[in-house]
Amino acid sequence: MARTAEQNKKLRDAKRELILTTALDLFSLKGYYATRICDIAESAGIAQGLLYYYYSSKEAIYVDLVDNALERINETARLVRDMDKPYGYRIVYALKVLLKTIQQSYRFRQTCRMISQAAYQADISEEAQAQLDKKRDVPYRIMAEIFRKGQLEGSVVDADPMELAILFWTSVNGLAIYYASREIAMKLPDYRLLAAMFLKPGALEEFTME
Repeated sequence: MARTAEQNKKLRDAKRELILTTALDLFSLKGYYATRICDIAESAGIAQGLLYYYYSSKEAIYVDLVDNALERINETARLVRDMDKPYGYRIVYALKVLLKTIQQSYRFRQTCRMISQAAYQADISEEAQAQLDKKRDVPYRIMAEIFRKGQLEGSVVDADPMELAILFWTSVNGLAIYYASREIAMKLPDYRLLAAMFLKPGALEEFTME
C-alpha cells in the first residue's frame, strides 16, 4: 500500500531531524571547519547523495540549526513580552523557563555551544549571516524593553536596560555552554541568584516566592 502524503512528510521530517542532530554533534565536538559533509552523512547512516536532497551544503545545515535555536529563544522572549503580568514576574518566569530548557534540551545546549565555537569561524554567506544577526538581536531588544518598563514599575534595578539585557542573555548562554561541555550533568545555579542581578530586593522577594 502506498504511503500517504502525511506519512511521506513525517518520514522527510524525521530524516531532516536526523541530519540536524548528527551535524550538531559533529559541529560541537569537532568544530565547524573540521566537519565535512561526508562525515555528517556517514554518522547519520545515510548516503551523501540523499543528504544533498535535504541540504545543499554544510553551511545550509549550520544556518538551519542556528536559525531554529534563535527562533525558539525569540518565541520565549515574545511570550514574556506579551504576558499580562508585572514585569518583575516576567523576568523571573523567563529565567525559570530558560534554565529548565538548558537542563532538559540537549539540542538547545549543544546549539549554544556550537554557536560559541563557530560564530566567528563558520564561513557562511553575508546574506545568511545578516539573516541570523537580525534574529539574534530580537531577544536583546525585547528584554531591554521589559527591563525599561520594569524600572518604571519599580521592580528592576537602576541600570541601562540594554546592558541588563546583555547581562541576561549572556548569562543564559554561558550556563548552556557550561552545561553542554560537561560529560556528567551539573546542577545549574538557582534561578534566584540570577534574578538578584535584575530585581530590587523587595521585588526579588515578592516574585521568587515558591
